[in-house]
Amino acid sequence: MEDKVKILLCEDDENLGMLLREFLQAKGFNADLCSDGEKGYKEFLKGKYDLCVLDVMMPKKDGFTLAQEIRNVNSEIPIIFLTAKNLKEDILEGFKIGADDYITKPFSMEELVFRIGAILRRVKGKKDKEITLYKIGRYTFDTQKQVLISKDKTQKLTTKESELLALLCSHVNEILERNFALKTIWIDDNYFNARSMDVYITKLRKLLKDDPNIEIINIHGKGYKLIAPDNKDSSDDLLD
Repeated sequence: MEDKVKILLCEDDENLGMLLREFLQAKGFNADLCSDGEKGYKEFLKGKYDLCVLDVMMPKKDGFTLAQEIRNVNSEIPIIFLTAKNLKEDILEGFKIGADDYITKPFSMEELVFRIGAILRRVKGKKDKEITLYKIGRYTFDTQKQVLISKDKTQKLTTKESELLALLCSHVNEILERNFALKTIWIDDNYFNARSMDVYITKLRKLLKDDPNIEIINIHGKGYKLIAPDNKDSSDDLLD
């Protein structure tokens, strides 16, 4: 029997927090509830969690600060932000930190559970993929370890960066359709997710900047294309 998925839930509204925890537990998750960011961080360091659900506006330590501290410890753990705010700047700030999803209040608890399930399926699917290594120019990209390796350095990628780069690699020198990428990684192709993907494309360009033969170009109205040297023996570079 599989272990239950363990969720760290940080929400300063006591009533909402208790309702969410009970609902998540009723859906088969283990959920620990913390009422502020400081408690949340202490709890995170103690427990082995599979996913974090963080309210943005919390006392002592807000959700963005908490997420950054969590990311410093574990760059791969999925994070969902809960917020009453719907300002574009705040949502983009959350995605820059590396949020996997963002839900504005009021929201349905069923929707939260759906999004948690979608993220967990993506994470599992990523681990189950046959191809774990891609050769891109002078880089080797390990999708399981989420690292980009060149001769002189190894760069650790966040889950979102890794998922997006893996999609680009699987479509190397072809157009990766924008909506396909959004629905594969972000589930929904709405405005905020589209802006978030632009942020991640910029991050990937910086990660790949040391090889002048590699480019990620915008294809207007369609999507993106990863331009990389054509390795005729590329099948030898892919490991199962």
